[in-house]
Amino acid sequence: MTTTITYTFGDSITMLRRNLLHIVRYPGLTMFVIGAPVVFLMLFVFVFGGTLGAGLPGVDSEGGRTAYLPYVMPGILAMTIAGTAGGTSTTVAMDMTEGITARFRTMAISRAAVLAGHVLGNTVQAVLGVVVVLAVGFAVGFRPNAGLLQWISAGLMVALIAFAISWLAVAMGMASKSVETASNLPMLLLLLPFLGSGFVPTDTMPSGLRWFAEYQPFTPFVETLRGLMTGEPLGTNLPLALAWCAVITLVGYVWAMAIYEKKSVR
Repeated sequence: MTTTITYTFGDSITMLRRNLLHIVRYPGLTMFVIGAPVVFLMLFVFVFGGTLGAGLPGVDSEGGRTAYLPYVMPGILAMTIAGTAGGTSTTVAMDMTEGITARFRTMAISRAAVLAGHVLGNTVQAVLGVVVVLAVGFAVGFRPNAGLLQWISAGLMVALIAFAISWLAVAMGMASKSVETASNLPMLLLLLPFLGSGFVPTDTMPSGLRWFAEYQPFTPFVETLRGLMTGEPLGTNLPLALAWCAVITLVGYVWAMAIYEKKSVR
């Protein structure tokens, strides 16, 4: 058992190195993944922030933009993580269509490690993207109230969300019939921060949309990050976020491995 775990871990690290080399050699995709959230941050803070911020509880019209920046920042970070799924899904689909994954299946490599390399690589990319977007947020005036423990907890939360989304992205890439489909399918994840509490409070939404916003995974993700960074009470958001991470990871892993095993017996 120990030998199998060590074998899988070693192969996963090898595949992680391969995916990190892809990130270094093809920086354009990483720049897009990071650039898009930065553009949205500037747009929502400096164009819409005055109006949207004035609608927050206890905020007057003059302090709208100042109040909106700390509110929207967790939503932008969640969008940053979701945005990395497209690159992972596309890379997995390319490996599938170009026969690279089939070649790996004939080699003495742990099957789980082949997929885990993509997951770990995307998780690293997502965390780095969040760090860059946070730096831009600080540059434009974001001043959170988090202490050291809260920052560590927020960092772990970001990594867990990225890990879960990465497994789902890998499964989407393996299930896609073409690279084009793989690049478009994860775009659905980018909508979830908008259809949650990432940009406006859910209680301002129509009843049907509000129900969806309150029960989809990105709302507890955003609210947990917001609570950790701004000092707001976490309530049930933290356990809900952890539960969603576990569910998404399990679904993505089982889905991806099922497709991988199915194609391995052909």
